[in-house]
Amino acid sequence: MHLADILALRPVPAAGLLMALTRRCPLTCAHCSTNSLLTSEEHPAEWFARFARTIEREDRPEVIMLTGGEPMLRPRLVADIAATAPTMVLTGGFFAPRVPAALAGVAHVSVSLDVHHQREVPQAKVFRLVHALAGRGTAVSFHVTGAGPDDPYLARTIDTVRREFADRVPMLVGRVRAAGRAQAWAPAEERAPADGHRPCTMAAWPAVSPDGTVTACCNQDVIDHRPVPGHLRLGHVATDDWRSVRTRCLTSPVLQAIRTGGPQWAAGRSDGGYCGTCRTLGTTAERPRPAAAFLEQQVVRAQVGAGPEGFIRRYGEARFAELVMLGRETHAV
Repeated sequence: MHLADILALRPVPAAGLLMALTRRCPLTCAHCSTNSLLTSEEHPAEWFARFARTIEREDRPEVIMLTGGEPMLRPRLVADIAATAPTMVLTGGFFAPRVPAALAGVAHVSVSLDVHHQREVPQAKVFRLVHALAGRGTAVSFHVTGAGPDDPYLARTIDTVRREFADRVPMLVGRVRAAGRAQAWAPAEERAPADGHRPCTMAAWPAVSPDGTVTACCNQDVIDHRPVPGHLRLGHVATDDWRSVRTRCLTSPVLQAIRTGGPQWAAGRSDGGYCGTCRTLGTTAERPRPAAAFLEQQVVRAQVGAGPEGFIRRYGEARFAELVMLGRETHAV
């Protein structure tokens, strides 16, 4: 499952499921958006495994994306979830260059590559890991992070990866966000236009937080803070099933409005910022708009039409959007 094919699904409601299996991580990267440590919170694996077992073939997500913290601290859970639907693992690669047995059933492995990770996991070990995975037939990619499009590290690392893997391994390039440990030093950035009248793709896929709460948004503020605003809470993995979560995601009038025109459009006001307005939306936004489903379908179709590169131009580093396509022409889906 090539990276571009996964990103092409990102605007499609409930086409994917994000699952943070733990907040724990053996690395202590300075830019960690989840502020993860080896002693961070971790909840029963059975919660997550039980929820995954409720996924039926007829309505299963096209991809489950596992993250953390570090999901590979729970290898048996990773293997169990990968048996239910095509699965992508986002990892810091602390185990490199060894390939854990739990990755045998995983469809795609994306490894972080940035100056902070490299202080703890040398680039040479990461490259050996990715070569080994690709040699076994697993789809692979890099998640490369820098300080911005002009960061010399990005230019140098992108060039190195392209040469090392002969343009066969795609890269998703982003920048450090002001969240977690980076909140104290990374500049804050508003990703949406000032008027806010732009659909929110981040409200398309349900996201499971490390504590098992299922939200309609993967924004770190939503993941970290409790209580979750009512319109963004889709359930909990210990008590709900995938079908219920999927139905709530697809049929909520307020989520449809957010995905169609953005939170400020849904609220009918332009104050509070893009994400700030979303977090304060209440029941007043729950009323269905005429032809809401039709409008959402048109918006989703336009976003899908923009392709994986269109998604990265909005949510990643636009200058490097084409790198998500590397190797796609030779990749068997």
